[in-house]
Amino acid sequence: MVATGTSRNEVPATLKPDYDRASELKAFDDTKLGVKGLVDAGVTEVPRIFYQPPDDFDKTSVLSGDTHSSIPVIDLEGIDKDVTKRKEIVERLGEASETWGFFQVVNHAIPVSVLEEMKEGVRRFFEQDDEVRKELYTRDLTRKLVYNSNFDLYSAQATCWRDTFLCIMAPDPPKSEDLPAACRDIMEEYSKQLMKFAIILLELLSEALGLKQNHLNEIDCGEGVAVLCHYYPACPQPELTMGAGMHTDNDFFTVLLQDHIGGLQVFYQDKWIDIPPVPGALVVNIGDLLQLITNDRFKSGGHRVLANRAGPRVSVASFFCTGLRETSKVYGPIKELLSEDNPPRYRETTVRDYCSSFDETDLDGTSALPRFRL
Repeated sequence: MVATGTSRNEVPATLKPDYDRASELKAFDDTKLGVKGLVDAGVTEVPRIFYQPPDDFDKTSVLSGDTHSSIPVIDLEGIDKDVTKRKEIVERLGEASETWGFFQVVNHAIPVSVLEEMKEGVRRFFEQDDEVRKELYTRDLTRKLVYNSNFDLYSAQATCWRDTFLCIMAPDPPKSEDLPAACRDIMEEYSKQLMKFAIILLELLSEALGLKQNHLNEIDCGEGVAVLCHYYPACPQPELTMGAGMHTDNDFFTVLLQDHIGGLQVFYQDKWIDIPPVPGALVVNIGDLLQLITNDRFKSGGHRVLANRAGPRVSVASFFCTGLRETSKVYGPIKELLSEDNPPRYRETTVRDYCSSFDETDLDGTSALPRFRL
């Protein structure tokens, strides 16, 4: 699945002198209806604010359908009953975390019915009456519930073809009545199930690092979670824009629930590789903070989402960290992993300081990790 276009040799609209990007961004933001509002209005051409630099498409080719270029799908069935199988699973998780930084998980104990209802809840939120959505629209990222289009709208080089609402579900979840009525019950149930899965996952990752089973849980890698619900409307010109540009995640790890449409890709060995939807599966990727505390043993995988004509695409990305929340907890390379041959490569930081530094990057797909290297 290679993104191609017809306007690669033209002067990008963002460079034309008659293009007032700031005004167009504000006009788009002021609608409070996001990308979905454009599609509902019948737009047939992608507005210039969404044009991505051609290099974002042409940097590499994309492999798809090659079994040697597919992220691992790991079956957790029997991890508590079969010692031999658990060891095999731990080895596979470790290998995937050290190479891809991505893997899919099946038989994770979250009922498929909960996964399906969570996706339907996201659709209900975005497809409810415009006036209801408008009331929730905000750019105040300190709120526990944030709905808007592109958190980095005014600072990113290009706008992405995506709307999002975010809920901070741990460690201090909002009151039930403060969650959107369209998805209130399923948000709470999905989050509860997700936190149980996170404990199991962190135990397995601890074992993969050769640490005691509870190590990552005891240092609170699963303490906080922000649930980001994404809506990618059908795009009339997917060759001009992106659902999400290349980036890494500024957390310990991310658990992604995606629907059947596809478009998620990971950057691996200088190629963009599709991560195809697997029914009932969750996609897990290593975040920057886990790369930092494992001293580069686990890799934070760069990834992106292609725009496509087949939308709306729905996904739910759960970011495990406490974000910008005030905390005195300091994280650095885990001492048990260090040695004379493997000295610390990063300075210590709080989650808040790391996330703040991440937000200050140029938003061009560059990780903030180099800022913390010793």
